[in-house]
Amino acid sequence: MKKTHTIYMPDMLHYHNELLSAAFSLGGYKLDVVPEYEHFPAEMLSLINPSYCTCAMDIIGNLMAHLKNPDIDINKVAILEPQAGGACRAGNYYDLIIQCVKKSGYRIPVLSLNFSGAESHPGFKITPMMLFGAVAGVCYADLLMALFQQIRPYEKEKGAAKRVYDKWIKALSEDVSARRNLFFREKKYQEIIDDFLEIPRFSREEKTLKRVGICGEIYIKCSPIGNRHLEDFLYENNMESRMEGFLNYCTYVVYTEMKSAELKGASKAMLKAYAFAMNYLIGAQTQVRKALLQNGFLADGLFEDMRKKATPILSEYYNIGDGWLVMAEAMDMIEQGYDKILIVHPFGCLVSHVAERGVLKKLRQLYPGANINTIEYDYEQSKALRESRIMLATS
Repeated sequence: MKKTHTIYMPDMLHYHNELLSAAFSLGGYKLDVVPEYEHFPAEMLSLINPSYCTCAMDIIGNLMAHLKNPDIDINKVAILEPQAGGACRAGNYYDLIIQCVKKSGYRIPVLSLNFSGAESHPGFKITPMMLFGAVAGVCYADLLMALFQQIRPYEKEKGAAKRVYDKWIKALSEDVSARRNLFFREKKYQEIIDDFLEIPRFSREEKTLKRVGICGEIYIKCSPIGNRHLEDFLYENNMESRMEGFLNYCTYVVYTEMKSAELKGASKAMLKAYAFAMNYLIGAQTQVRKALLQNGFLADGLFEDMRKKATPILSEYYNIGDGWLVMAEAMDMIEQGYDKILIVHPFGCLVSHVAERGVLKKLRQLYPGANINTIEYDYEQSKALRESRIMLATS
């Protein structure tokens, strides 16, 4: 099946998709991303209650629509659903996809990508080289995302930043697939930054824009499908927007798993393995951060600094969903000059209500000069209502 099938995964990490696909090729897998569809199949709407979860409706709706695409060979398709394994309805997506696929008459393998052993697939292996390729891909993608988001609003020629971004995504995907530049990436980081620096752009004094920071639930934050193309909407309304990268989230997941293992009395060997993985990710993020700061760009806060910001307000043991990291990202962006913060999350998400809406009062007390608001995404929400709330929150 590895030789004949294409594995399709949801568009969850828009800036990272192509580089992660390249990392999967190191294990001999062909990974592709489910595109966005305007309409979902009618039978899908009969299989899932619309009040289930915005993320589930988007992910499964686009997936079921894609299976009906005449351009794909339905007999050579597999499905991959990433799972963090937290106490969230997303833990049910895997079984929900299986049921939707079966009841729609398809016989398609469904894989779960998780590191907690929640589901096992004997024929599907994540190799060490795939992991190294994935870390390199995430580092490059975080760097490209930071550069693109900070340059595009000020470019003098519209589309210049996108051309440079596309050029590097293609080149880096080829590098990762060929096992090039997976390690010792500092020189490559500088090449990328130098290319972006050649783009003519206005200074912040010449072009004054509202500065909006985006944080929140990982899918709604990172997927343009989930956030209904929020970044483009803000750009079209003359705002500069920024979101923090995926590296801190990866470190957060490893760290929270380590803290949970501590509470359960895990062995010293297991805790050392968690610490090694966490330190490796922190080291990778430190290199990306250094390259950005040395060239005059803003960078994400270091993981330990982020943790120290958040834990006096929300315990580090609150690790359900995106937990304390959402608040830490909001604080970090405010301190870097983004005085309007949108905390985005699905409607009806209890995890998000506690970790995001639950800390609003405290955040507003700490940063009285910032405009901090949550934006809920409901599957049946009208475009006019959503956009009017965003405009009000960024006024």
